[in-house]
Amino acid sequence: MIYKIVADTEWREAAAAGRFAGAGVDLADGYIHFSTAAQVRDTAAKHFTGQTGLLLVAVDAPALGPALRWEPSRGGDLFPHLYEDLSMRAVQWAVPLPVGLDGRHAFPASPGL
Repeated sequence: MIYKIVADTEWREAAAAGRFAGAGVDLADGYIHFSTAAQVRDTAAKHFTGQTGLLLVAVDAPALGPALRWEPSRGGDLFPHLYEDLSMRAVQWAVPLPVGLDGRHAFPASPGL
């Protein structure tokens, strides 16, 4: 399983269209950024601190096929990058990612997270 943090409004539009082309940073970079379970909390802290109205989206990585590439990024860690639109068929779930009283995002109690 890999994860995407995305604005609720962007995700609703994508769900209605049946595909997600990416957020602004994804479109600028030419691929959709994802994180593993081990990486997603750091991604939230680094790129989304204090932002509300976000969702955490879980995606079945094998369902993405060869368009998903594992490439070095932060600290040489391999991150999943998708070089095509994300089909809603690969999405397992999407849940709100609220900000807790401590200012950090409150992640769901899900296996592997």
